[in-house]
Amino acid sequence: MKQAYIFDMDGTLFQTDRILGHALEDVFAFLREQGRWTTETPLAEYRAIMGVPLPEVWRTLLPAHTEADRAQADQIFQDALIRHIEQGHGALYPGAEEVLAALQASGHAVYIASNGWKGYLAAIVRQYALERWLDGVYSIEDVASSQKSDLVAHILAHHRLKETVVVGDRISDFQAAKVNGLPAIGCRFYFSNEAELAQADAVIDDLQELLQLDVNAVTR
Repeated sequence: MKQAYIFDMDGTLFQTDRILGHALEDVFAFLREQGRWTTETPLAEYRAIMGVPLPEVWRTLLPAHTEADRAQADQIFQDALIRHIEQGHGALYPGAEEVLAALQASGHAVYIASNGWKGYLAAIVRQYALERWLDGVYSIEDVASSQKSDLVAHILAHHRLKETVVVGDRISDFQAAKVNGLPAIGCRFYFSNEAELAQADAVIDDLQELLQLDVNAVTR
């Protein structure tokens, strides 16, 4: 039976860790220059919450700052991420291209559901020509609620999908799958967390394992 696959992007297909530190440092270097930050860049704090929407990131990292400060930090961050992507500092996870190509060649529909902004996702898709294998790329900007479960529901409804599996690395992916009655495949990659992976229905250590996994046998 043909499946539809809904992939997360950061920490699942794209090695965000290769550019994250650089982009975050750009933000906090600017804030230091403006006298609005005095300590080190909170990279560890961001890694701990990786996968949440960016507005929540800035509320967490800049709790005492104004909404204007957070909006400016967000813009600097997104611009820096795109710049580093275009400069070739990022990378897909090993096997990502082969897995996407194999799924597409087998007639499976493949979508992206990400908490990232549209411009950022578009930069990754352009850099690696992912449009060759994708049936749709969806950003958290596509739903009003900023909830990934609603984003997945939007994809399901828009494309009238039935047999579908969610592939991701963080709790937001697994909760989105559960809310929508879908199986969740967890990726034990850089940003993953063992406690969160316990919420997935199956866990892989390499994307190539996805091609051998019988998703119809995964518990919902």
